[in-house]
Amino acid sequence: MYTLFLKEVRAFLNSVIGYVVIGVFLVITGLFLWVFPSGFNILDMNYANIDGLFMIAPWVFLFLVPAITMRSFADETKTGTIELLFTKPLTLTQIIMPKFLADVVLLIISLVPTLIYFASVYYLGYPTGNIDQGAMWGSYIGLIFLGATFIAIGIFASTLTENQVVSFIIAAILCMFMYIGFDFLYNLLVFSSVSTLIQNLGISHHYASISRGVIDTRDLLYFLSVIVVFLALARLSLQSRRW
Repeated sequence: MYTLFLKEVRAFLNSVIGYVVIGVFLVITGLFLWVFPSGFNILDMNYANIDGLFMIAPWVFLFLVPAITMRSFADETKTGTIELLFTKPLTLTQIIMPKFLADVVLLIISLVPTLIYFASVYYLGYPTGNIDQGAMWGSYIGLIFLGATFIAIGIFASTLTENQVVSFIIAAILCMFMYIGFDFLYNLLVFSSVSTLIQNLGISHHYASISRGVIDTRDLLYFLSVIVVFLALARLSLQSRRW
């Protein structure tokens, strides 16, 4: 498993697309936080916080994460190396988990440079350090869990096809539905009798909750449950292909 994990990390970091994906994420968030006049611009808000990052990042992740995961199994299937993996003394879970964990590590790597935004606001604030660090770290934790959930969805999508572009599209659609689809259903009057249940099924509700800086076990259990469900679906998909 560890060997496969290292292989996935190295493959991403040795490819141009890996740095392009990370660069695009940093450029988009940087422009909205520091350059473009908008409700997210730190200088325009005159408040010492980086809340705009945690509002923008989930929307960028809707496309960033599928770009990271699209090659996970689609490329293995296209090149035929998936058959080689099946011959190894590994269970399907031992094949899936290293890919999932490697993608989570890559996601965290893409978030590390954003700490520059925190340092900038920390020292630019008056007085120095006038920033709610509890809420900020809670938001980072929420963002990592949200990204990990999107990764699980993306890996499942990657097991469905050998075409990376198709994998990207399926993952982006599924991630978007899980993020805002239930909020759309929640607002429909026809579902008013079960509106709370529907709202709780959506990712955005739990992400907004954890981003307040309060780590609620219900939110963590929700993210972990969705991750387990989609990784289990990925396992079933591979199992049907294996036999």
